[in-house]
This record gives sequence, C-alpha cells and structure tokens, in this order.
Amino acid sequence: MNRYLSKDFLSGLMFVGFGAAALYFGQKLAIGTAVRMGPGYVPRMLSLILLGLGILICVLALINGGEEVEKPKWKPITLVTIGIVCFALLLERAGLFPALVVLILISSLAGEEFKLFEVIGNIVVLSILCIVVFKLGLGMNISILEGVW
Repeated sequence: MNRYLSKDFLSGLMFVGFGAAALYFGQKLAIGTAVRMGPGYVPRMLSLILLGLGILICVLALINGGEEVEKPKWKPITLVTIGIVCFALLLERAGLFPALVVLILISSLAGEEFKLFEVIGNIVVLSILCIVVFKLGLGMNISILEGVW
C-alpha cells in the first residue's frame, strides 16, 4: 500500500488526471495536421505527453517505491491563498503596487523565517519588475497606484 501513497505515484496520477481533463475539454477543437495545425493540435499533443509521462512516473513509482507523502502544512497553504485573494481584490481597487505589497507581505509570513529587510527587498524588486514587464513592456491597461498612475 505504501507504493500507492508515494509522492511519485500520486504526482503521476495528477499528471494523468490533468492530461485526461485536457483531452476531454479540448476534444471539440479541430486538430488539423502537422503541416496545417488546427487550434486543438498543440493542446492535444501536450495532453498526450502529459498522460504518457504520468503513466511512466506511476509505473516507475510502483517498481521502485518512493518517499511517503508528508502531512500538509496548513500555514503556508492558508497564507499564500489569502495573499492571492487579497491581491485579486486589491488590484482594481488600489492598483498593482499596493496589491503586490500585500501579496508579498502575507505570503512571506508563510515561511519559517520572516526577515523584514528581505521582504522589503522582495517588494522593491518584484514591484519594479512587474511594472516594467506589465505596464511598460506589454502596455497593459492596469494602474500602478489607483488615481495616480
């Protein structure tokens, strides 16, 4: 029974599940040929690759065994989820910069160590990077600070 509860076997099952779901939801897309690809060609091939890798990982996990799955760590799961929800709620109301600050602060609390200097550095670097990529590079219509920029 331990082989069925190993990390490798369960991750292989997850790959198989995602591959099967992608095949199911993309079945109505036209495939086309390798020369004239339709909108369903790449998703179908990627889902078949995902299925194949998942089956291979499951078989190898059954043969070789693997590490048992550890208990979930609820603090990181909860805090990162709360951070993402806060980011989604703040993005349109306050702008990109405040939403990023809240996301990084809350998500940083999920770790084992919280060092304020490192968190501030993350906020500065990631905010500059996101502004450069999304606002300046891609020209997205998002406000950096609502009502200011």
